[in-house]
This record gives sequence, C-alpha cells and structure tokens, in this order.
Amino acid sequence: MLYLGADHGGYELKESIKDYLDGKNIEYVDCGTDSPESVDYAPIAERTCKKIIESKDNMGILCCGTGIGVSIAANKVKGIRAACCSDYFSAKYTRLHNNANVLCLGGRVVGAGLAAELVDVFLNTEFEGGRHQRRIDQITDIENSQK
Repeated sequence: MLYLGADHGGYELKESIKDYLDGKNIEYVDCGTDSPESVDYAPIAERTCKKIIESKDNMGILCCGTGIGVSIAANKVKGIRAACCSDYFSAKYTRLHNNANVLCLGGRVVGAGLAAELVDVFLNTEFEGGRHQRRIDQITDIENSQK
C-alpha cells in the first residue's frame, strides 16, 4: 500500500499527487493533513511512517514546504529510509541503490508536473540489491545500535 502525508506547506502538492495516482488507478491512503491550515509536520510524518512499516511492501510519499522537515522526521522512525528528492536521477537511485521506502517532496520546491515524474520513477524502480544490500544492512545496524 502507498501512504501519503503532508503538512500545510505540502498540502497542495499532496493533492496534485493524489490526482495523478487516481489517474493511474494506484491505491493509496491519505494520512493527512486535510486542509491548507497550519499544522506541524512531525506528527503527520510519524503517523504516516508507522503505517508504512507495517508491511515491507508499503511505501510512502511525504510533502512539506521543502521536503526536508518531513524527511528528517520520517527518518526517526525505525525501518524508514526517506529521501528528499527534487530531480529524476535522485528519485530513481534512492530506490535503485538505497531501497528508500519514502519519497519526500517540497511543495514550495517541486511543481505538480515534476512531482508526477518523481512519483512515477520512485514507485516503478526496483531495488537493485547486490552490493547495495550490504550498505542497507549497515544502515540498519546503525539504526539498531541506537538506544
């Protein structure tokens, strides 16, 4: 399942992504926010990411003004590998090499057209594995060593 979340700075971009996903018949769950009213991004990122880690096949897209705040918050949730991307190459390789499970986008940085391209490549790129799995395992070891 695909989970979406955004604060007020990413609300409009999240809504445009929902339109794109609807047009592609891709199922998703919207974890909020439901309006452009000011709201804190950390609780939304946490709520969304907790849904994502319920299954290894789940993925997510988080939006805030820059994508950076939700990325930082998301990466605090064990099992999340979130990447803030604003270009095609980064969105592709964060899946291919980093096996990221959350794409973070900035509503004040990325327009709807580019966001659709980034979402498309993120959702349709498979993790390459191989030597990259060793690196993901190293990241997981770091995560697991935290108290």
